[in-house]
Amino acid sequence: MKWIIATVSAIGLVLVLCLCGLSSGAVSEPDYLRIHIRANSNFSVDQNVKYKVKDAVVEALIPILADIESKAEAEKVMSENFSYIESVANKVLAKEGFSYTANAKIDNEYFPTRTYDDITLEEGFYDALILELGSGQGDNWWCILFPAFCFTKTTNSANVVYISRIWEIIKSVF
Repeated sequence: MKWIIATVSAIGLVLVLCLCGLSSGAVSEPDYLRIHIRANSNFSVDQNVKYKVKDAVVEALIPILADIESKAEAEKVMSENFSYIESVANKVLAKEGFSYTANAKIDNEYFPTRTYDDITLEEGFYDALILELGSGQGDNWWCILFPAFCFTKTTNSANVVYISRIWEIIKSVF
């Protein structure tokens, strides 16, 4: 009996993952909204503040994204919160003594292949929340905004913290 329950559960998990586009580890770009934070320059001070801005913006976005159920909704909510996102970034920039400010927008941009644990997003063009710090000419930090499953609380962590509702449901079942 336990074997049958385990088999049915495994089949159910595979079906859920297939429906979510995650079964092969590769996902289609239309289902994702990425986030791209560009530093002012590649000078270490600009790169360091980029990570401080990233931490503050991610922390600010977690509650906003908590109930988002679609990419379209995420794009709408992010567009409605450009001023808030910029103000969060600008507070960090001002506190750290920078005179430049942040500018937020949503755009379609090229991203190289990236793997987050067992999820691979192939290279290609993705819609993204772009946050440019100053000139935005420096190296950048990027991740997945929706579904919100790759925010980390540390500046250089390789670990991924999943906060996706789908992931939480899967974890609670198994």
